[in-house]
Amino acid sequence: MRVLAATGRLHIVAIGALGALTFGWVFFGERMPLVAVVAGIDWFLVNLLNRVVDLPEDRANGIVGTDFVAKNRRLLLWGGLGALAASFVGVQLLAPWLWPFRLAFHALGMAYNWPLLPGRRRIKQLYFWKNTASAIGFVLTVFAYPIATGRGAGLELLLAPAGVALTALFFVLFELSYEVLYDLRDAPGDRAAGVATYPVVHGERTATRIVDGLVLASCAVAMGGYVAGAVPWRVVVMIAAPLFQLVYYKVRARGALRAERAKDGATSIVDARDCIRLTWVGAAMLALYNGWVTLGWPGV
Repeated sequence: MRVLAATGRLHIVAIGALGALTFGWVFFGERMPLVAVVAGIDWFLVNLLNRVVDLPEDRANGIVGTDFVAKNRRLLLWGGLGALAASFVGVQLLAPWLWPFRLAFHALGMAYNWPLLPGRRRIKQLYFWKNTASAIGFVLTVFAYPIATGRGAGLELLLAPAGVALTALFFVLFELSYEVLYDLRDAPGDRAAGVATYPVVHGERTATRIVDGLVLASCAVAMGGYVAGAVPWRVVVMIAAPLFQLVYYKVRARGALRAERAKDGATSIVDARDCIRLTWVGAAMLALYNGWVTLGWPGV
């Protein structure tokens, strides 16, 4: 089970699915379980294909499930591509309004994973664009999917365009902080593979400052939007997640269980288990948020 969870990066799948469910309610006051399922499927497939391509980096970083992926690479590759094609047929029958956004998401994923850009480069190798591409992927699944579904069902947005934009900016900044934390974890393998992440280019100390700045900026956007009357309180309460992340990773980075050491002696100040645990905590917060809303408790 641990290998399956690591191979499909189920912690990321949970964030994608629960995020789509959460923002469907934030934007329209409606539950959209189909959107959550589609978002989860799409993140699972993109992550699976990424694992197939990223074997050298994952092996250098000691990522769980790498040996399994290496032994079953061809099966996982063609199985993943086949499942992707089948999903387009199935989702088209149930939610035809999603196809342009799903196409954009998976085109982005292909360019991220495979050398499809000029010079046989992939997005993952490009400074700045690597993290930005992941953030765009989340914007598509967490924001575009539910908005397209709500519009397709004739629902009315509860937020003005400025509120939607500020909410998206809050989420993007927070998500980018996650990306840099994972880059800190993967610094040894990325350095060996020539992947130009912030920790590789600027060093880990500067990368941690980038994480801090992104977290604080995301909170400032949410609170500033609330003061301006554009962002509702049900969005502002979400700053609990970035604030928890900031405290958690600071404590763990300085604690006894700080970092795994690669075989070549390179170090990372972020532990692989902590990254995954932190992501599961984020998913649990989204689940709690949805449960809170369902029960009609005050505060959101």
